[in-house]
Amino acid sequence: MKSAITISLVHEAKGGPFVFWHDIPKACAQAAALGFDAVELFPPQAWGFDVDLLKSTLKDHNLAVAAMGTGAGKVKHNLTLTSVNEGIREQAREFVAAMIDCAAEYNAPVIIGSMQQSSERIDRQAALQYFKEAIEDLAPLAAKKNQILLIEPLNRYETNLLNTVQQGLEFLSSLKAENVRLLLDVFHMNIEEQNIPQVIRLAGSAVGHVHFADSNRRAVGFGHIDFRPTIHALRDTGYNGYLSAEILPWPNSEAAAAQTIESFKALMA
Repeated sequence: MKSAITISLVHEAKGGPFVFWHDIPKACAQAAALGFDAVELFPPQAWGFDVDLLKSTLKDHNLAVAAMGTGAGKVKHNLTLTSVNEGIREQAREFVAAMIDCAAEYNAPVIIGSMQQSSERIDRQAALQYFKEAIEDLAPLAAKKNQILLIEPLNRYETNLLNTVQQGLEFLSSLKAENVRLLLDVFHMNIEEQNIPQVIRLAGSAVGHVHFADSNRRAVGFGHIDFRPTIHALRDTGYNGYLSAEILPWPNSEAAAAQTIESFKALMA
């Protein structure tokens, strides 16, 4: 398994669970100095950042892009894939499609988390149908770029669509697309799952990415979760992707990053 740390470029997400903010060269330099393998990027939109600067900085520091998040679609542009408004749903698809193209430039998958949840009142089954239609439309675009598409179950306080691994697996089984995987966020799982290692083993090869966050959404080791059984379960599934710290920058970005890599190295050992 490999390590990754988050960088947000979205002003509207201020206060959210991202370690580094806005300054790509500084964030990448700090990540590399600590020994991270990659960064996970949250841009305001596709190509909504200095593309050449990112490419050169990644090369200088021997870093990869673990994934790109689409959360700005909702927090900045008020777009969701399950809106009752057909026009908004179409704009949301176009937003994600452009992100797929952008992320593919870095050989990275795209994450769909908060864009699954509409802020409007809508029947859950109707929302699931809208979401399914969107993913069936978007997954082939990712496949053409040799990428998977990541769907993140979120806790009940953030969505009523997909909360648990079991719900995520049921959703995946309903799709024709074969390149869709689950992003398992341990913070959300700690709220929704009775037995985290058990459901990881249940997910098996459907695990495409992991958010490495403790019970309080701080760096691993700053909460109460014992991560050793979780790591054992991931190893049992054959998972060799990223453990990416989508966490609060507490007490500050540097300390959160340092704690994350210390915990990562201890668990990998």
